[in-house]
Amino acid sequence: MSWIEKIDRERLPRHIAIIMDGNGRWAKQHGFMRSIGHENGVTTVRKITEIASELGIGYLTLYTFSTENWNRPKDEVDALMNLVVVAIEQQTPDLIKNNVRLTAIGDLERMPQFARERLNKCMSDTSHCTGLVLCLALSYSARWEIVEATRKLAQRAVSGELNPDDINDEIFASALATSHMPDPDLLIRTAGDERISNFLLWQIAYSELYFTPKFWPDFTKEDFCEAIVHYQQRERRFGKTSEQINENEQN
Repeated sequence: MSWIEKIDRERLPRHIAIIMDGNGRWAKQHGFMRSIGHENGVTTVRKITEIASELGIGYLTLYTFSTENWNRPKDEVDALMNLVVVAIEQQTPDLIKNNVRLTAIGDLERMPQFARERLNKCMSDTSHCTGLVLCLALSYSARWEIVEATRKLAQRAVSGELNPDDINDEIFASALATSHMPDPDLLIRTAGDERISNFLLWQIAYSELYFTPKFWPDFTKEDFCEAIVHYQQRERRFGKTSEQINENEQN
């Protein structure tokens, strides 16, 4: 039986986030330039988006380019920016066909103007879609996001619009870049490293974490489904006891 056949369609994670790691190492392992690894990673993005849409996942957030990635060699950064927008433009017709809406989070103003304008057009072209929401984390870091949210709330407090004593988890979350999405139920990281790397630190407080040694270009639809099956085998307690969870399910 395949992993996709083992999935309980009644208990799907609503939101899956992925740290797509290993493009460069995959390329080195195969004797290619790093750019070839990134190009093969784009192919994996298309496959995983397809299966997520097919399964009925509500939200898929992909860690595409971190703020730390700006420190990479300029040639690689320029190539990545171009690859991202070209890939998005090429895939936009399929996104529309599959009813997938494209969004993005991050310090997008830091992106080159050509990349930002073309990204905005693709998001506009899919804005009418009502199926899977595909969110690209571009020029993103969780610490940047938290600082930005803090700044927004501070400005509201200074203007008298917000009483600092009223700030709670819900109000803080509403100031985050992900305010339009539920928190991830499942976080997947490829390529063997078992760390979060400054990704959605607030939002993954209760996410299930799944690590695989496979490099992102080698990550398949079956691998994605296997991660979901493992997620469904875990007990999500949110600080409660197993007995409390079982009692709530029975009621």
